[in-house]
Amino acid sequence: MTRTAVIAGVGPGLGASIARKFAEEGCQVALFARTTDFIEDLADDLPEPGEGLAVQVDLRDVEGIRDAFETVREAFGPIDVLVNHASAASWQGLLDSSVAEFERAWEVGGRGAFVASQEAVGDMVETGGGTVLFTGATSAVRSTGGTIGFAAAKFAARGMAMDIAQEYGPEGVHVAHVVIDGQIDNPRTRERLPDREDDTFLDPDAMAETYWHLVEQGDVGTQPFEVHITNGPQNTEFV
Repeated sequence: MTRTAVIAGVGPGLGASIARKFAEEGCQVALFARTTDFIEDLADDLPEPGEGLAVQVDLRDVEGIRDAFETVREAFGPIDVLVNHASAASWQGLLDSSVAEFERAWEVGGRGAFVASQEAVGDMVETGGGTVLFTGATSAVRSTGGTIGFAAAKFAARGMAMDIAQEYGPEGVHVAHVVIDGQIDNPRTRERLPDREDDTFLDPDAMAETYWHLVEQGDVGTQPFEVHITNGPQNTEFV
């Protein structure tokens, strides 16, 4: 079965790894990003038998998101899998964060995921099911303080995931929230932390395997809602 997958928010690191893994498994993969600098090359280089489509969209733009999904439908057909992967950096605390910074985090990680989910789940209900995955973070479960915009957006996304799971699970839509507890290995992080030990990073390719496993969950009696990805003994956030 060929699935059409949308990954909303793709850059070097986990987003790219998810795209490659899904393509290896035969998916038609639409890559959403605010700029096309990275995703155009990635779409061209996805492994067989997958097929890629780069779609430029700002996930703060409601109509832009809806247009992007229509572009995917025209190219690949209805959506079978959605990964709400985008987030906006907002690392200030309550008194240091501006209203604009707070709103930007929510517009991308909250409202953007809401609109994308509306578009994708509408297709899934008509075709008999599908999968929606939300990329979460420790801050979606227990904020560590000082990142109010990011934490609020991640809490909102987790709440939406839970609500969609309750409403549309009976109609064959599997929704899962992936809590990432640790730093993902990617070029930007490596540049910022050149002396950090390799085993303290999360491997994005290994993480992508977990995302695909969630897509393949077919038994409604064993479908997980929440999965926590950590780097084993290095993890301290949930202790």
